[in-house]
Amino acid sequence: MAEQDPKIIATAPAATSAADGPRAPLVTPVTGSLGRRMILIAAVWITLLLGAGGFALDRVLTNAVTRNFDSQLEIVLTSLFTSAEIGSDGEVNFNRGPADQRFLEPYSGLYWQVSAPGKDTFPSRSLWDRRLAYGDNHYDLNAHIYDSNQFKDEKLRVIERDVRIPGSPTRWRFQVAQSRDGLDADIHVLRQTLLRSFALLALGLIALAGLQTWYGLRPLRRLRLGIARLRGGLATRIDGAMPAEVAPMVEELNALIEHNDRQAEEARRHAGNLAHALKTPLTVIMNSATAHADDLAETVIREARTMRRQVDHHLARARAVGRRGSAHSRADVWPSLESVERAVSRLYPHVRIDADGAKDLRAHVERQDLDEMLGNLIENAAKYGGGSVFVTVRAQAGFVEILVEDDGVGIPEAERVRIFDRGARLDTGKPGTGLGLAIVRDVAEIYEGTVSLEESEDLGGLLVRLRLPAAS
Repeated sequence: MAEQDPKIIATAPAATSAADGPRAPLVTPVTGSLGRRMILIAAVWITLLLGAGGFALDRVLTNAVTRNFDSQLEIVLTSLFTSAEIGSDGEVNFNRGPADQRFLEPYSGLYWQVSAPGKDTFPSRSLWDRRLAYGDNHYDLNAHIYDSNQFKDEKLRVIERDVRIPGSPTRWRFQVAQSRDGLDADIHVLRQTLLRSFALLALGLIALAGLQTWYGLRPLRRLRLGIARLRGGLATRIDGAMPAEVAPMVEELNALIEHNDRQAEEARRHAGNLAHALKTPLTVIMNSATAHADDLAETVIREARTMRRQVDHHLARARAVGRRGSAHSRADVWPSLESVERAVSRLYPHVRIDADGAKDLRAHVERQDLDEMLGNLIENAAKYGGGSVFVTVRAQAGFVEILVEDDGVGIPEAERVRIFDRGARLDTGKPGTGLGLAIVRDVAEIYEGTVSLEESEDLGGLLVRLRLPAAS
């Protein structure tokens, strides 16, 4: 026995320890809370909507309050010029004075004034020593309303109109002004009320969105707990009623769990079958070696060939089982058939292989497994036939049907079931492992397909009918 490299011996335990040691738990990157995202989106949207609605409502109500304020001033203005008269000395008199007592109180905040170019100004007593600004560069034939800051300590809302009094050729300007303090106070109270109401409404809607999010995401929390129970071995599937949006995901998850369980069970069964299949050849070799039999070499070669057949068979089936989990398994049948035909033609140049049928069909199977099944069937037909092989590809009720016919002696109907057994061979005079049809049957069943043996009506030999699920 060759001496081992000391470096390899020194590093081997460390490698084993690293491989066998506990692995760090996989941590899924977290991009934030789904619930917080939903609440944040709802809060932003509610704020924008209520902000826009509040601004529009503030404009409407403020304009309404202002129009009501102006209409009161306009009523006073109308009553002034409709009751105005020109006296004998040219003064403006009123046959019916304004009823509001504030016009008589100095600086009361409510004023009127009558003015004209080149004429004396007639103010209300409330103006006292002040006068309203008067511009004679324009005429206000209709009521004109504006804000004025002509008094330093008082903001005014002024309405004015130019009117010709009967009996006077002069165009007099009638003005009524009132302090904006009352109007501004009303608008301030209105805006405070709107702000408080909309803020309370926004908080209530955001709280409702939070409650809706918490309740809406409750099935996902139940799903997480169900998955935790699965991982802890407390349950074998996720049970319980789920909303229509979550139920399909739960069904797919349960199907995935059942699929993994089936794969694990198949793996355990294959391991057991392989161990059982290898046990007998190993026992034969061990007994021959212990007895120092003269034919030990032949026994080892024969039993090793048997073990290799078993290993090849179980490896092919294990590969098919592992690839079956792909939901995207698709294989074009015709390119696979052409590839196998070329390979078999090189092995059996004297055999004529013909193919016909639909060239656009696809099977729900991995390309490697399809190649292996077609290779076994066509090679068997070339090996045991009389020199002619015909392959037909066609669609049949959701399946892709592949017919492989030869012109050999065929297989008796009584032997067609036994020929699928591992290692079964009817012609022992030709090399082979006896696993070809067994592998085809096992791989086809993994993909929910079938394989059957019949008699070829056209060639007279064996007809093998392989059916695989069609892929869209």
